[in-house]
Amino acid sequence: MSIVVRDVREHELDSVLALNNAAGPAILPLDATRLRHFFDHAEYFRVAERDGTLAGFLIGMGSGTQHDSSNFRWFRERYPEFFYIDRIVVASRRRGGGVGRAFYADAQSYAELRYPHMACEVFLDGTNDPVLLFHGSFGFREVGQHVMDETGVRAAMLMKPLCSYAWVHDTYGDQLPDVAWLSQPRALNGHVPPRATGTRP
Repeated sequence: MSIVVRDVREHELDSVLALNNAAGPAILPLDATRLRHFFDHAEYFRVAERDGTLAGFLIGMGSGTQHDSSNFRWFRERYPEFFYIDRIVVASRRRGGGVGRAFYADAQSYAELRYPHMACEVFLDGTNDPVLLFHGSFGFREVGQHVMDETGVRAAMLMKPLCSYAWVHDTYGDQLPDVAWLSQPRALNGHVPPRATGTRP
């Protein structure tokens, strides 16, 4: 069956938390409070369904977000505008089935209308070569390395230019057209964030 990518629903947070904390050392653990913070504040928090079951999730945010990750701060100190992928988790039984690519395609479709770059990191623990290859095949390149303050883990800092952004921004500025097929920011605390593009306040 096809993969459906959609916004997370509040009742799914327990399942998302279980997926995250079963993902292994390549993903930092979460507790319920931290996950709730993402639910309340992340402009992009989507899940994938396959065969009617939860297959994974991706959490992302723009460079103007208040986020305490040292990896996010590393990017913000060097790049004025970007869309940051905080984490992507695919259920172990669904890995290799296209869920990760479906997430990245969806996230890029959202981000390229609002930001000039996508950013993420991959932990350099000696076992992540397939993950680096996946990101490289999707157009990401290493722009530096960073040792995380929280864990002491070294990460490869990856960036991908979003070529459509310049044309979209030059053509539409801060006002994207109101058409059904455009992915919208999530409604947070009952309202949609007012900033329509990646322009800085």
